[in-house]
Amino acid sequence: MKILMLTPYLPYPLLSGGQIRTYNLLKKLAKLHEITLFSLIKEESERQYLPELEAFCTKVKLFKRSSKPFTLTNVFRTLFSGYPFLVIRNYVPQAIKAIEKELSDNDYDLIHSETFYMMPHLPKTKVPTILVEQTIEYLGYESYAEKRQFPGLKTLLNIDINKIKRWERFYWQSCDRLIVMSQKDKELVAPELSDPSKIEVVANGVDAEWFADKPQSLPKQLTVLSVGTFKWLPNVEAVTFLVEKIWPLIKKQIPNARLWIVGNAPTNEILQYQVKDTSITITGGIPDIRDAFKGAQVLLAPVFSGKGTRYKILEAMASETPIVGTEIAVEGLGVKNGQEVLISNTAQGMADLTVELLKNKTKRQALATKAHHFVTQNYDWQSISQTLDRVYRELGKRDKK
Repeated sequence: MKILMLTPYLPYPLLSGGQIRTYNLLKKLAKLHEITLFSLIKEESERQYLPELEAFCTKVKLFKRSSKPFTLTNVFRTLFSGYPFLVIRNYVPQAIKAIEKELSDNDYDLIHSETFYMMPHLPKTKVPTILVEQTIEYLGYESYAEKRQFPGLKTLLNIDINKIKRWERFYWQSCDRLIVMSQKDKELVAPELSDPSKIEVVANGVDAEWFADKPQSLPKQLTVLSVGTFKWLPNVEAVTFLVEKIWPLIKKQIPNARLWIVGNAPTNEILQYQVKDTSITITGGIPDIRDAFKGAQVLLAPVFSGKGTRYKILEAMASETPIVGTEIAVEGLGVKNGQEVLISNTAQGMADLTVELLKNKTKRQALATKAHHFVTQNYDWQSISQTLDRVYRELGKRDKK
């Protein structure tokens, strides 16, 4: 089949959950289909990664959007637009024209759009469209807005969140097939659709063999790890809670413990944590994420909002790094508390569980072994790509009847 894929990011290098997912699925599905990739980039320097994608895509075209989201132009356009800021910052008129020409010049079987905010680039077309929602966007922004103290800012955020809700629901309805990451996400979205049967669950995955290839290199000082890109608000919220609420409780019991925070694009506020507390180290970008997972005794994931990707959990399991997290952090994965992960929703509870693991090597190893077995059995990219391939073929076949 001939497929046009649209992404709001270049799927390489592998710095975020979205990039990891798209890259791995592209590699698998390109063996079965002809895939043309249209991606947005923030910097011209990203073009250096084209050869990595051209190796398995039929064609790759890149379109430049603003490198910084909060420009005066983007803010001004949002204020006078029916679209939310999330759409405006990713809106590239040149891409619309290029997609229209691509569809008129070529006979495509399917359009695959990653995220609802790429959908406004599509012209009217009879080509069936698959929309992939890696996360339910408005939920993450709602959680962020609820915690803002300044009434004026909260009002502006809520106006924009209502726009996100409106357009997410609109594109959920208008696409031919909607893909979500988990059964929980499906249950959340289904009441919003007139035809819930068009929702498919295509979970995230992990290259367990690749993670297993890297040997562990645990530091002498007991180290707690936090992982997640700071471009996603729930990750900023999680790290803030970790540092301000959980970490002091852990240090009381293990004074010489270390906290290692790894995540792309840390904010100035996040970077200040290592200035105020020398037991904390911030790494903004890491060439090989395996070095992070293999270099800590425990992954701590105090996530309280957001739906969709759970890469840090899957990658930690593949790396045999024990996990302490909230219910939301592991939601939809099918893991059991006390078997593959340890779960608590309070600062004290997460601190106590983390300390217990740090002090008990045998328990760490038992938890890690069970988690590794679970992830290799349930979240391999090969089986997940087969699920998406089935969706492709069913929709393409339906269109030809």
